[in-house]
Amino acid sequence: MNHFDWKQLLNPEFYILLQIGGIKIGLYVVLFIVFAETGLLAGFFLPGDSLLFLCGIYSESLMKEISTGNGFINVTLLAALITIMGILGNMVGYWVGVKSGSYLYKKEDTFFYKKKYLLQSKDFFDKYGSKAIVFARFLPIVRTFAPVIAGIVEMDKKKFMIYNILGSILWSFSMIFAGHYLYELFLTQFHIDLKHYIEIIVIGIILITTVPVIMKLIKKRK
Repeated sequence: MNHFDWKQLLNPEFYILLQIGGIKIGLYVVLFIVFAETGLLAGFFLPGDSLLFLCGIYSESLMKEISTGNGFINVTLLAALITIMGILGNMVGYWVGVKSGSYLYKKEDTFFYKKKYLLQSKDFFDKYGSKAIVFARFLPIVRTFAPVIAGIVEMDKKKFMIYNILGSILWSFSMIFAGHYLYELFLTQFHIDLKHYIEIIVIGIILITTVPVIMKLIKKRK
């Protein structure tokens, strides 16, 4: 039995390849994480974008138990399942905003909740309006609180659902298909197995998705 290291919790590959008693549960863990990012307001430490990209790379393994026998259909089904969980998570986040918006502004910080992230997301929402629901999907932390802000400001439910569905589809399909087809491209054309460079890929995605947020915060402070 391998020794467990808490650092593994920050590694998307850990969740994807997770097994209990020899039973692969990676797919179910991934679906829960996508839901938890917005539905449980736990997105500030979960590996969202890199997780989806790696899901594309490991799509064959993730879908093995429910494989249709067709690679394209399997990847599409995987992206669809994650899209559904993203939509449901945002719906819960919206409901939380409607029901307890004022409470969240007064709530003390905990490990799972940071009020500064709520305020930063509010600034983002004020800047982009309803479109923030779509844009936020591609930004760590912001995507966790954007649906909550939408609920707090009582954004029209129908408009919210349109942007919620659109954002979830764009996010899930783009990240998963990118991972899947880039993996195949590098493997067949350059004989490079991206599974051997997971750490570099994860770090690269984190930098790409978080640098814009960090630059925005630095600019705001100046």
